[in-house]
Amino acid sequence: MPRAKLGRTADGRSRVHRSAGLVQRPAANLQAKVANRNSSGRGWIRRTSLKPCKPAVVASASTPAVSAASTTPPTTWKGADLKKLAACVLTAAVVWVIPPPAGITKQAWHLLAIFLGTIVGIITTPVPLGAVAMIGLGAAINTKTLTFAAAFSAFASEIPWLIALAFFLARGFIKTGLGNRIAYYIVSLFGKTTLGLTYSLVFAEALLAPAIPSLAARSGGIFLPLTKALSVSCGSDPNNGTERKLGSYLMLTCFQTSCVTSAMFITAMAANPLAVNLATTAIGQTISWGQWALGAIVPGIISLIGVPLVLYALYPPEIKDSPEAPKLAKEELAKLGPMSLDEKVMAVALSITVGLWIFGSAVGIGSIGAALVGLTILLVTGVISWKECLQESAAWDTLTWFAALIAMAAYLNKLGVIPAFSSAVVNVVGGLGLAWQPAFLIVILLYFYSHYLFASGAAHIGAMYTAFLSVAVACGAPPMLSALVLGYMSNLMGCTTNYGIGSAPPYFGSGYVPLPKWYQMGFVMSVFYLIVWLGAGPVWWKVIGLL
Repeated sequence: MPRAKLGRTADGRSRVHRSAGLVQRPAANLQAKVANRNSSGRGWIRRTSLKPCKPAVVASASTPAVSAASTTPPTTWKGADLKKLAACVLTAAVVWVIPPPAGITKQAWHLLAIFLGTIVGIITTPVPLGAVAMIGLGAAINTKTLTFAAAFSAFASEIPWLIALAFFLARGFIKTGLGNRIAYYIVSLFGKTTLGLTYSLVFAEALLAPAIPSLAARSGGIFLPLTKALSVSCGSDPNNGTERKLGSYLMLTCFQTSCVTSAMFITAMAANPLAVNLATTAIGQTISWGQWALGAIVPGIISLIGVPLVLYALYPPEIKDSPEAPKLAKEELAKLGPMSLDEKVMAVALSITVGLWIFGSAVGIGSIGAALVGLTILLVTGVISWKECLQESAAWDTLTWFAALIAMAAYLNKLGVIPAFSSAVVNVVGGLGLAWQPAFLIVILLYFYSHYLFASGAAHIGAMYTAFLSVAVACGAPPMLSALVLGYMSNLMGCTTNYGIGSAPPYFGSGYVPLPKWYQMGFVMSVFYLIVWLGAGPVWWKVIGLL
């Protein structure tokens, strides 16, 4: 029998050459045992390990050859969802060809068309959100609707960068294990039930809210990493498909309650003082910190208690009760041992950052400066690397789409679309001749749900607060009550979208809640807030003399 020689094919499979021809066998059938050379020098492969193979099938004239094309896998489309993309394009195209109303320039109307098409893209996601934003900006630039400087102007805005920096800080929080340590400690205290964990996070954020005016910093820099650490420590991670165990519920609840806490105090959201200043100009009365907080305290507490319960019923976590969790958490804390050097550095960096968020204004350091101080400490000490920051794709994606929406919304205001809309509402509501109560309700509803057009509370307040306050007062509503309620709504309305308030992008960017569910729950919670604040609220406002 001819001597066999072992070799390999071009694609790496084992083969045996014989004088009679080429016999191929898969590596799985070959099962050659590789061992160290022994003293007899027989080599690496023992012949006894080679299993007999079936005779080769040799192609001949009577055996048709297998076509190379038949072994090629079918080509699959890897691009955008074309149906969803078509919906975006169709939306923009329909608005584009409609003649602009009187008083609206063609440029402003075309920007509205592109903006609405982009919003449909943000909702339906035919491509990732950052890509949707880039396509929208590209359309604005190439149609000469916006210049490059205008289209990319919001990339110099603080809020998108603050959100990105919060993601970087959160990476260090998780990487060092400090997040797990704090999470285990919280679980050891409140972890017998998911609701217990949730309320501990909700009211901890409410306590910090008056002291940290940047909602994006408070949510993205402190409570997002803590919430994520809690979720991961309980086995809930979107990377392995277990987000519904706990994380989806926690993320959505913490986001929704952040809208409530920002509404409860003038200093809990950066744009609230703007509303106070505009109210002073419009009605000649100044809202004090105490007046704002007193008016919000009862409906605010009802909301903070109610939101976790409503979402627990509508979007429940898979983990509900965990009586053994506190004991297990204590065991995990014991296994962690003393804090590592990286954890200590992370704790110091986070403490300095939070301290500057609270007291930095006294020394001229803003929210961005505070976050950069913390990031600098982490980068210089090697707790995180710049390469890791570059790999934080959610941060860069959020920065991109959020900045794009801010730029478009800002220019809709500058070009007159938003002021024209406000004037039209004022004329319609003012001309209905209604009593002040139903007229006030219409004003509030229009103000609230028009927030779908805005990428920040500050933009909405700047564009519409004064006009809507004026029409409410003109219809007979009490001036101070109208100013306060519109101020509260300027925060609560952020619950509706993943871009409408500073806490939305970081919580949504964590990946725990799919976009359709985010919008669905956002609308449901908007109804809940309106019932609480316009139902229970007036009872309390009558008690304190606002009504």
